[in-house]
Amino acid sequence: MSILLEVDDISVSFSPPGRAPLAAVRGVSFGLKRGETLGIVGESGSGKSVTALSLLRLIDPPGAIDGGKVILDGVDLMTRSERDMRAVRGGRIAWIPQDPLTSLNPVLTIGAQMIETLSTHRSLSAKDAARDAAKWLARVHIPGASDRLRQYPHQLSGGMRQRVMIAMAFALEPEVLIADEPTTALDMTVQAQILDLMDELKAEFGTAVILITHDLGIVAERADRVAVMYGGQIVETAASAELFSSPQHPYTQALLASLPDISRPRTGQPLVFLEGQPPRIPVGSKPSCAFAERCDRRFAACTETEPALLARGRDGSAVRCLLYAENVN
Repeated sequence: MSILLEVDDISVSFSPPGRAPLAAVRGVSFGLKRGETLGIVGESGSGKSVTALSLLRLIDPPGAIDGGKVILDGVDLMTRSERDMRAVRGGRIAWIPQDPLTSLNPVLTIGAQMIETLSTHRSLSAKDAARDAAKWLARVHIPGASDRLRQYPHQLSGGMRQRVMIAMAFALEPEVLIADEPTTALDMTVQAQILDLMDELKAEFGTAVILITHDLGIVAERADRVAVMYGGQIVETAASAELFSSPQHPYTQALLASLPDISRPRTGQPLVFLEGQPPRIPVGSKPSCAFAERCDRRFAACTETEPALLARGRDGSAVRCLLYAENVN
């Protein structure tokens, strides 16, 4: 499969008034193939959602994109006009948010919002857009689709609201879909239904998916490749099966060790947990490993050197850790 989306050295900082600027995303790079699902995982504050927002140039002040390229099918989106980007957002790169209730307009009906989206991006008449909106609500398994068009977001359940967002996203047949914690606050049964629906539509349209989540179980089951983020950087990337069977970075190892394993006999021991908090990294701070303070395998160089992302195999796997660097003691 060819590379559809290439992210090259994206950096984002935030400069709150009266405070030193903080680096939220630091030199993130990855590629996304057509039809592939890339899972991006990490703790809250690791830079997952900010990275995704930067791909669409949706970083608002006091945030700023400090550098990098986002190349979609050969075109660098960072060089395009805001008018061009409005066509890209939703049309070529769609977004499914963490909380659809805050993304849908509470004072407009579901139908009005879907019709506006379809009319804007596909130049349809209001009548044709309404017809397509009803068709898409039925396509995502919402019963009574025509009646639902007249309802407001608060009149739908959380699962139905997320189905509306999926319908709005896939109705435009995007090349890339960014799903940011798409199953948050949904019960387990509805989570599985939502993820199955996304997989079904992804296969039908050949859409590439960036799946952002803190749920490692979802990533293990749904993603082709995984990028683990910490401190605004990708610290490890590998094929999903490889990452879960043989994690390389101490942070990845700690994440997986913290998962409960029902196959093991009960020992009465508490779950493993990772002490400390993710770092807040000032712009221009001295080079070091962002994970050093929480790592039980650190050594002197970890607090003095920022590790590079080192290739670990021909399949594109890589790890950002001095344990794998040559000539470092």
